[in-house]
This record gives sequence, structure tokens and C-alpha cells, in this order.
Amino acid sequence: MRRLVLLVAVLLLAIAAPARAQSDLDAAAEALKTDPVYVDPDASPTLSESEAEALRTRITDRDAGPMYVAVMPRSVVNEAGGSIGEALTEMGRGVGRAGTYVLVAGRSVRAGSTETAAPEGETAKAMNEALKANRGLPAILLDFTDRMGEVKAGADNAVEDRGGGGIGLVPIALFVLVIGGIGLVVTAGVRRQRREQAAQFAEARENVRDDVVELGEEIRALDADVQLAGMPEEAAHDYEKALGAYEDASRDVDRAATPQDLEPVGQATEEGRWRMACARARLDGREPPERTAPCFFDPRHGPSAREVEWSPPFGEARMVPACEADAQRVERGEDPDPREVTVGGRRVPYWNAGPAYAPYMGGFYGGGLLPGLFLGSMIGSSSFGPDPSSGGGGTGDSFGGGDFGSGGFGGGDFGGGGDFGGGDF
Repeated sequence: MRRLVLLVAVLLLAIAAPARAQSDLDAAAEALKTDPVYVDPDASPTLSESEAEALRTRITDRDAGPMYVAVMPRSVVNEAGGSIGEALTEMGRGVGRAGTYVLVAGRSVRAGSTETAAPEGETAKAMNEALKANRGLPAILLDFTDRMGEVKAGADNAVEDRGGGGIGLVPIALFVLVIGGIGLVVTAGVRRQRREQAAQFAEARENVRDDVVELGEEIRALDADVQLAGMPEEAAHDYEKALGAYEDASRDVDRAATPQDLEPVGQATEEGRWRMACARARLDGREPPERTAPCFFDPRHGPSAREVEWSPPFGEARMVPACEADAQRVERGEDPDPREVTVGGRRVPYWNAGPAYAPYMGGFYGGGLLPGLFLGSMIGSSSFGPDPSSGGGGTGDSFGGGDFGSGGFGGGDFGGGGDFGGGDF
């Protein structure tokens, strides 16, 4: 009897082993051993044959390899407990080679490099920049490849530069000059970073000022309606509160010296818009709206009517507050009309406006509401936030995943990343 039980167990294991070998991740890993680009036939979005071939050529031309790219359906993450980071790690283990790995799973993307393939943090930075600079999966992957080629070239040059003699052979005077030069470079870098941050804040403050000016214009229009219709006592109270909120916002935006100083401006602006909505409702003989979070797609729409499931480009679906008009657009499969601001001379949705803009929007949503949707800050220069299931620590400021841990594929330790937004295709 015991021998029969043992035989059955062996047979069950024999049956289970082929099933495991046929998993989607295993199929991708096996294919990547002979081809740097694998496209699952069920992937959506996907790459055409010509687009996949162009990516292979770019990897070679830019000397970005070893690079392994798999484009697969979103369901592949279920094989790794629902985590795209774990799915990428498992795929990398299957290939078993040093290099840079990219996994596109539905509208989520993750990139990472083994310890020797790229300097720490550079893979995440390259994917960050590729996502923010491009629309469409083919363009994102080509741009990422270009950037990783530059990363590899820079690392190779650094190794060559270190190939000379030790410091004991360098004259003291030259050594002092080198140290001084490094100091100048570091100082210049700090100054450049401060100038960039100052420019970003100045641009954010102008965008915020435009919002405050628009709020004032709407209050003046409401004033005309109030004068024509007469002013019920409760409507007058709401109108005065709206006017006071506008004055607070106007004062605070003039005084703001850091991005954090813009948070009370957002709070006052949200207060003013809600009070205006209440006053208008009372003038029309309607009940004032409930104090709900503003419409996520454009806070100028006023308090939200309900939540709707929405999926940002290259991001996970999630529930967001929306006005009724935007909620119906999303449910019809249409794109909502987002609030856009000027960043670097181009118009972008406010959630892509950068870290300097996020504290202002935090004022609208209480900071903790919808964390990770404000691409500019709660993700740093980032995405739709870390993938909570990946276990990755991260700095909160990278779209692109990070580097594989020092334990190779066994560690599965990623920095930052998660499900990434910023690409619109």
C-alpha cells in the first residue's frame, strides 16, 4: 500500500512539473534566452512584428544589452502573487543571466538591472524619463533603450578611466587640482539643482496664481447673480465665506516661498469653490452640495458627485472622485477633460506637473487622499506610486522599478517603482 501511495505521488509530481513549465513567465524566460524581445500573443497593448524588430535593432545599435524585454498580458502578474515586481524577478531567474530586464504587463511596466549591469538607480531613472517623455509603448521602450545605452557607455568609460595607476603615482599638485576640480563640479551641480528647483517652483506658483485669479473672477460673476436675484441669508453667508477664502488664497500665493507654502492656497481655493457651489444652489432654490472631495479630473468642477473607476495610462485602475459629467465620460470609455497646467512650455495634466505642484493639490484633497496619483510628488518625480505588493522600499520618486538586489535574482529587491504612469498612448 505504501508503495502504491508513493507511486501516485510520483505521478502527480510528474504531471505538475510540465504544467509549471508551461506557465507564461516560464515561456517568456525560455524565449528570452534566444531572443531579447518576447511578445506574448495575448498582450495588450502590444508590439507589432516590425516594432519588435526595431527594438531588437535598437538594443544592438545602442549597445544597451544584455537587455531582455517581455510584453505580456496583465494576467501574468497572477503567477507571482499579483506583484509585477515579483513577476519580473521570477522571469529574470528563469533567464538566469546578468543584464537589464523589462516586463510590460498590460498597462504596467517594470524595469530592473542585475548588480553588474548598470549603476544603482540608473535603470529606474532611465525608465522614469522614458515614460515622461513619450506616448505609446513602442516609443517608451525605444527611448528607454537609448537611455540605457548611454548609461552603459558612461559606466564603461568610468571603468576605463580607473584603469590607470594608483594615487601614489600622481603628483601632489595634480592631486590637489583634481580634488579642487571635483569640488567645483559638485558645487556647480548643487547650484544647478537649486536653479532648476527654483524655476519649477516659480512655474508652479504661476499656475496656482492663475487658479486663484480664476476663482476671483467666478466670485465676481456670482456677485452679479446675487445682486440681481437678491440674497437669501444663507446664500449671503456662503458668498462671504467664498470671498474670504479667495482673499486668503490670494494672500498666501503672494507670500509663498516654497512648494509647501502652496498647500494652504489649495485648501483656501477648495473652500472657496465649495462655498460658491453652495451659494449658487441656494440662489436656485436647491439644497447645497455635500462637502465631498473635488472632482479629481478638474478640481474647478467643484465637489464630486460620486466615485468612478479610472485607469491612468500605464497605471492600475482605481476609484477616484468625479463630477457627474466626468464620471459619465469615463463610463462611456471616453477620456475625461483634465485640468492642464503649463510645465516646461507644454500643457500637461496637473497630476503630471511635478513635485513643486503637488503640495497645492494636497490642499484640495487633504494630502492623504489619493496618494500616489499626483505624479509630481507623492511619487517624487514619479508615477502612480510604489507597488504595495512588491515589497520594494523605494524612494517614492521612480517610475521604472529599480535594480535587482545584490543577491541577484534570488533577492528580488527593487527600489521604487510599481505601476507606472506618464505615458499616454
